[in-house]
Amino acid sequence: MRQSFYILLVLSLFVSCGQKSSEEAYFLTKLGNDTLAVERFLIEDQSIVADVILRSPKTSLRRYEMTWNEDESLNEMTVTDFTPSNSFNSEGSVVQKITTNGDSLNVVYYNPNGDRMLSTRNRDNLIPFVDMVHWPYELAFNRAVKLESDSIDQYMITGRRNSNFIIHRLDDTSYTLRHPSRGVMDVTTSSQGKLMSLDAGQTTRKLKVERAFELPFDQLATSFAENDRINSPFGTLSPPITNAYHFSNTDFEVSHGSPAKRGREIFGGIVPYNQRWRTGANRATHFKTSKNLMIQGQQVPAGEYTLFTIPEPAGGILIINRQTGQNGRSYDESRDLMRVQMNRTDFNPLVESFTISVTETDQGGRLNLMWDRTVYFIDFEIL
Repeated sequence: MRQSFYILLVLSLFVSCGQKSSEEAYFLTKLGNDTLAVERFLIEDQSIVADVILRSPKTSLRRYEMTWNEDESLNEMTVTDFTPSNSFNSEGSVVQKITTNGDSLNVVYYNPNGDRMLSTRNRDNLIPFVDMVHWPYELAFNRAVKLESDSIDQYMITGRRNSNFIIHRLDDTSYTLRHPSRGVMDVTTSSQGKLMSLDAGQTTRKLKVERAFELPFDQLATSFAENDRINSPFGTLSPPITNAYHFSNTDFEVSHGSPAKRGREIFGGIVPYNQRWRTGANRATHFKTSKNLMIQGQQVPAGEYTLFTIPEPAGGILIINRQTGQNGRSYDESRDLMRVQMNRTDFNPLVESFTISVTETDQGGRLNLMWDRTVYFIDFEIL
């Protein structure tokens, strides 16, 4: 995605570890070499106001205003949407409200098609979880640094549930933060518990977050909105792709999540070698064939399967599994149909988004897994 020159210059010049006396600060969230989100927040007494520019699937502006009680229990939160072209200077529209009701919290989502309300238990240290947004983690680590425990249960509101994000202290300024389903993030803080950096490279999100203390925030908001208009929005992270193929009187269909390279090292980088990979993103990768296939002497009956892989520098393993319908993090080895060796070759030009294709060959067909400048493939016969 094309970025304007001055945005890149701003991001390189203003990320800083020098701190002002003011509590106002910023987070920059990057996915590879693309800026995914920018946050501006101010903490005062028992309240926080956080403005967030989120660029996926298109630029949106949202303000979070939250207060809490002396025992650190959540008191109230209001979420307001703003028009990107007018930045945060226009009149916004309230889209969510959280209020206290005894030992519970009432959560209302405002929608033109009808409001939706739910209730959840108000734990003492409960804070909201906002996908791809990180100011709630600032509150979590502000509180964690005050505790003597090396393992801290930080509960966050995730829909109708309160989910436990476990914080583990490594030393005075180093922690890990475990997302309930996505994996472990590495976190560094100041001695006062201010979040300085967060690396989610070992999770399914692969994000990196840095703290900054000076940014032309409103100009960035309007610039990102203008980029959406002139070029194209950032887009959905790892959008679902379904492709159908037909040859030799056989129908094939492949559906998978399609993450983008975004300047990152892929195989041996965000996709480690010698570890099982979901082979895409989000939902497990599904493969259908209308006829029986033969792969390296093993038969694949006509039907639907899920595909997993173990990439290696000189090849790797393709796993064909009988279970279908599951998320890509769910894998049951007992339901494997087979494991077969993949071949690997270099490819030009660069493939920005992960792609799976099925192509015809003289002997039958070939399944191609393409990303960056690499192709993993296996050949098959049609029976």
